[in-house]
Amino acid sequence: MSDKKTLFINGKEVEFTNEPNLLEVIKKAGFSVPTLCYRPDLTQFGACRLCVVEIDGRGIQSSCTMPPEVGLRVKTNTMRVRRIRKTVLELLLANHNRECTTCEKSGNCDLQKYANEYGITDLKYVQRKEMLPIDDSNPSIVRDPNKCILCGACVRACSEFQGHSVLGFANRGSKTQVQPFAGRELASVDCVYCGQCQAVCPTGALTIKSEVNKVWDMVNDEKVKTLVQIAPSVRVALGEAFGLNPGDNIIGLLNTALKQIGFDLVFDTNFSADLTIMEEAQEFLGRLKEGKNLPLFTSCCPAWIRYMETQHPDMLNHLSTCKSPQGMLSPVLKELVPQYFEGFTKDNIKVISIMPCTAKKAEAQRKELEGETDVVLTTYEIAKMIKSAGINFAELEPTNGDSPFEQYSGAATIFGASGGVAEAALRTAYYMVTNEPLKDVDIIQTRGVDKNSRQKNVEVDINGTKVKVRIVSTLKEAEKTLQQLKNGETDFHILEVMACPGGCINGGGQLRSCDDISIKEQRAKGLYKEDKELQIRMSYQNPEIKKLYKEFLKEPNSHKAHELLHTQYSDKFKSSYKDLV
Repeated sequence: MSDKKTLFINGKEVEFTNEPNLLEVIKKAGFSVPTLCYRPDLTQFGACRLCVVEIDGRGIQSSCTMPPEVGLRVKTNTMRVRRIRKTVLELLLANHNRECTTCEKSGNCDLQKYANEYGITDLKYVQRKEMLPIDDSNPSIVRDPNKCILCGACVRACSEFQGHSVLGFANRGSKTQVQPFAGRELASVDCVYCGQCQAVCPTGALTIKSEVNKVWDMVNDEKVKTLVQIAPSVRVALGEAFGLNPGDNIIGLLNTALKQIGFDLVFDTNFSADLTIMEEAQEFLGRLKEGKNLPLFTSCCPAWIRYMETQHPDMLNHLSTCKSPQGMLSPVLKELVPQYFEGFTKDNIKVISIMPCTAKKAEAQRKELEGETDVVLTTYEIAKMIKSAGINFAELEPTNGDSPFEQYSGAATIFGASGGVAEAALRTAYYMVTNEPLKDVDIIQTRGVDKNSRQKNVEVDINGTKVKVRIVSTLKEAEKTLQQLKNGETDFHILEVMACPGGCINGGGQLRSCDDISIKEQRAKGLYKEDKELQIRMSYQNPEIKKLYKEFLKEPNSHKAHELLHTQYSDKFKSSYKDLV
């Protein structure tokens, strides 16, 4: 007897296994059903009713909340179904600010796309007249309540990924809104700036705070010398904006495009990822020797730093004092580029970083890092710049970045995936202790980006000491670990935390991947592929890193290294609640 389970979609027999709902089975069968509120990484909500289908004997059903059953006969495009979907869209548009040409998400908006697909050119419902104020107080995210369709995706993302409830539903009936606690501005609540809310938003209600025009002004100012740095995970995601596949490494194409736009010098943040590992591995070994402030918490993720400062200031001594790779490279460039390139001075240099992360915008504005990184552009923003420059990206000839600060190891490139920082640190820490390279540098146990691998535990024997590492993805998962630590229920030496599910490959500033979980898996594979193909796979082997220490920094954790590459954190718990008491 066969265990095969099938149902019928538009007359086609389709097998299903463990799909959580009918919508996923429909997608697997090759059919498309519109939806505004469903995201495979989030709980099912059934708010928009756009994914309705007609089932023989069952009538109209929401496909995102209905489980698949053997023998169901499903029709996705009957006249009744299409009429309901069109009515839903018309009602949403009647309550929506339809200034699409000036919307940041124009061309990337699901509501706009479906309105076009369903031929909506006129509305029979009266449009809302009252316009609510736009909230641009947050350094990373802009909130426009006039474009919110109450799908709840942002509320669920904040709660289910970060364990926060920065956004929630307020009021009732026609006055229902999604807003921060007590109607406050986004800058006045415990937002960690991760951008996952805007990543899942299907309209322009939540958008990245764009700084594209500011960068164009810098590029076109003859008195300004523009230096740009590119984060590891950007190279395996940006190509999607130009018809390339997720995971395709486009770093060479991007180097060319940035020079064509007019940036003076192009550098790779991978270089400073190697620098971060040298500093962090040495810092860890020092703590291990002294038995103090363990476990060491990684400090590359600015959303995680913000979370610790506002929620767990009593544990700040566990955070590595290392700046993030962005935070390390910017001051190094401002300090040393004038020594290598004529016409460049500390006064005329502007450093622009291209990051997968909206929280990096907030990081650049920290008082401790003020004046180092001048502007942060996300992957999404640089894609817009390349398009507006009229560059045929996919047809470019790849080129290298500028030297020095160009070479990097495979350990640096895997920083972009959850587990990558820990794996890179272990490769170098092992060498620092034993003076021998790891026999197998591929620490597979650290890897994985799906929802079932948001916590991983790894153990590596370093000269007789079993170094235990825990890797967590999302702040909700991190909070569980912090509580276990406080209760004495767990024991390890290093804690790697990335706020975004899967790491920077799925950052809030990346091109949208929330509709297809496999996209971030392909991006991660792209990073590990580059790691595998590079001749240098460990940070301490990078010749330009060796040269930097020999000629300038002397050694990891030196006085000069601390001056440029390390920082401090402060208790922001009280200040985050100052206007509540």
